[in-house]
Amino acid sequence: MQIIIVGCGNVGVALTEQLSGEGHDVTVIEQRRDVIQTLVNNFDVMGIVGNGASYSVMKDAGIEYADLMIAVTGNDEFNLLCCLIARKAGHCNTIARVKNPIYKKEVDFIKEELGLSLIVNPEELCANEAARLLKFPAATKIETFARGRAEIVHMTVAEDSRIASKSLKDLQSEIKSKVLIAVVERNDEVFIPRGDFIICPGDELTIVGASRNIADFFRKIGLPTTRVRSAIIVGGGSTGYYLAQQLITFGIDVKLFDRDIERCKALSELLPSALIINADGTDKDTLMEEGLMGTESFVATTNVDEENIMLSMYVKSVNPKAKLITKVHRVNYGDIIDTLQIGSIVYPKHITAQRILKYVRGMSNSLGNNSIEALYKMNDGKVEALEFLVTENSKVIGVPLAEMNLKKGVIVSLINRHGEIISPTGQSTIQAGDTVIIITSCMGLQDISDILA
Repeated sequence: MQIIIVGCGNVGVALTEQLSGEGHDVTVIEQRRDVIQTLVNNFDVMGIVGNGASYSVMKDAGIEYADLMIAVTGNDEFNLLCCLIARKAGHCNTIARVKNPIYKKEVDFIKEELGLSLIVNPEELCANEAARLLKFPAATKIETFARGRAEIVHMTVAEDSRIASKSLKDLQSEIKSKVLIAVVERNDEVFIPRGDFIICPGDELTIVGASRNIADFFRKIGLPTTRVRSAIIVGGGSTGYYLAQQLITFGIDVKLFDRDIERCKALSELLPSALIINADGTDKDTLMEEGLMGTESFVATTNVDEENIMLSMYVKSVNPKAKLITKVHRVNYGDIIDTLQIGSIVYPKHITAQRILKYVRGMSNSLGNNSIEALYKMNDGKVEALEFLVTENSKVIGVPLAEMNLKKGVIVSLINRHGEIISPTGQSTIQAGDTVIIITSCMGLQDISDILA
């Protein structure tokens, strides 16, 4: 597809890298010349220095022939204007990044009147991610596949874990679980494990299976499978508000801190079931007075990354049993944060890019360009989870998995057959119409047949 991206911040760069790598014809528009030069040098894209809301700039970028225009600058109104111009000038599909909560109630109106294909709200997506994690506190990350019927869940093996120092084969014989431990990361080294692989304390496991089967697996190894009952949220911005709103509907007791008195008054009206506390959430004495030691979860959602990280480190030291979630904007903090072991980290920019990529792949499939339903990068990009739609002429149909000549580093982790989630064995076969989740360390797979050696 021919795709134009306006705005080359972290989201724009992530989209550019992924979409150009998947073979799309990408043009990027950005007013900073040095940023454009870097992207053109690093990726197979065309770059234009200019104002993305300008008709002449859009025309130079090929808007008349584009299939999709994505506006992901930091300015909501600018993004919407870009979409309006692109829609009128090129009649292409358009996606806008819009984060102001004011527009949330008007999403349907804006989409219809401006002809937008998708509006992405980073703050709301971030809150959705945090809410999923609080519903399943033993997980550090959760990604849904097969239209929500299957999940890829990440967890860390504790020192006293029941599964530590056991091989996958022995573990399966002991607990007879219908999930697959698809990836193990140990000391920055990634493994696609076989049956004789021994799990060690500190390992980061990636588990694939139907949602109910993952819950059953966690239950059998002694990890909590029920949502938390209480949460302290520091930061009353959009993310904190959206998250508190969801948690209240789950029946979770919510305390929300914000230092702005006017914002607290507004939140009190918007969230009458939550306890809104007008205080500095970084003040440890105040946190203690409001029940930090007894809370089951703690979420840091301020707009200052360093503040969020330090808060989570402090809570870990005084209440190690609490589920921790930390919002971080700067993606280049990843390597440092991983060493701190402060629970789950949510990156609004990553989540936004993934949501847009999901739409693009669906659009590409409808045009017959590929069969990727979803793609999820894991372990710092070293491993990919791909969901493929199997067509009638596929080479993998009808062959038992044990007899397939798979590429090294490829594992068939799950089969979705008309809504039935199958954890495959060596005798399982793939049929036309199935969607199949592949876990692989081989990058660049475009079709299910690419798994064959």
